[in-house]
Amino acid sequence: MTAMQSKCLTVLFVAFSFIASATAQENPMQFLSRANAKVARAASLKNKWDGPVEGPKLQKKKKIIFIAADMSDAGTSGLFNGVREAGMAASWETLPIDCRGRCNQGAAIIKQAIDMKADGIILAGVDVGTQAKGMAAAASAKIPVVGWHASVKQGPVDGLFTNLATNPKEVAQLAALLTVVESNNKAGIVVFTDSTNPFLQAKSAAIIETIKQCEGCKLLSVEDVPLAETHLKMKPAVESAVKRHGAKWTHVIAVNDYYFDMLESAPIAALLTNNKLSGVAAGDGSATAYKRIRSNGMQTGTVPEPLTQHAWQLVDELNRAFNAQPASNYVTALHLVTAQNIAYDGGAKNSFEPANDFRHHYQEIWNK
Repeated sequence: MTAMQSKCLTVLFVAFSFIASATAQENPMQFLSRANAKVARAASLKNKWDGPVEGPKLQKKKKIIFIAADMSDAGTSGLFNGVREAGMAASWETLPIDCRGRCNQGAAIIKQAIDMKADGIILAGVDVGTQAKGMAAAASAKIPVVGWHASVKQGPVDGLFTNLATNPKEVAQLAALLTVVESNNKAGIVVFTDSTNPFLQAKSAAIIETIKQCEGCKLLSVEDVPLAETHLKMKPAVESAVKRHGAKWTHVIAVNDYYFDMLESAPIAALLTNNKLSGVAAGDGSATAYKRIRSNGMQTGTVPEPLTQHAWQLVDELNRAFNAQPASNYVTALHLVTAQNIAYDGGAKNSFEPANDFRHHYQEIWNK
């Protein structure tokens, strides 16, 4: 047993699930015990394959159009590269359409993919709810569409063959519980969110719900700073929070790692010299987040996405659609990265890549 495994097992590693709403009878120590258990379970090694073991042989020479909400996002671009990697052996061609944050244009974006003679379409970070006309056109053309964070729901939804997404509420709950554990029930918390994105808004709602269960914690404020406008709104939001909360502000929970990129920028960091802040992100496991956690900086944890594994799953799901088979309904387990386990599961490369040999398992399915 490694030192990291031993440490995880000592942190009240019990087999029951955390109950989202604490009962009236539950005292603060019971709540903290449950929080410890959830945190320890999520921080454990992800080295066992729990995905599909059966499926159709991979069809050859498909054209996939990857519609990205914003390819400048590290997660989205990493997913795109993973899809290209997974489809390469079967000579799949994967081409991007980059909305640059402006995908909400009705049928136009998906229609463009159809006009490009797509065999399959991936919506990456694009809200399927804004694409009703385009989805209808794809259905009429018998072109399957799969999503990655295209809805807050997992599996087949709103015309998608399937949607891959970590549960935003569970991700947010985990980030909040790590804050509870690290502060020993004594955090003064400011939450940073983006109300323009339903997925991120669901995260902040769950963070608030969880923090309210921590008797010794205080939710100081929720700062609504859209990711697309952080360069304009982040500094004023931080300046205002410092003035309002002073030394009571001890912890940050953000719905995305990028807020910590902004918090460590020189103009904003200068505002925080009197606040020794500690923070956790409810996603998505960026390279800069890994570096901050490794250096014991302000950010102490993140709940990352297994981007490359998700990319291989997207290819597998499209292939199931091409073969008129149902979606796998596989949902990857949540993972929590802290300084204690950052060396594992891809952490050495500043990314979350589970050590479960997912490439081999998908290739076994596809090559049968």
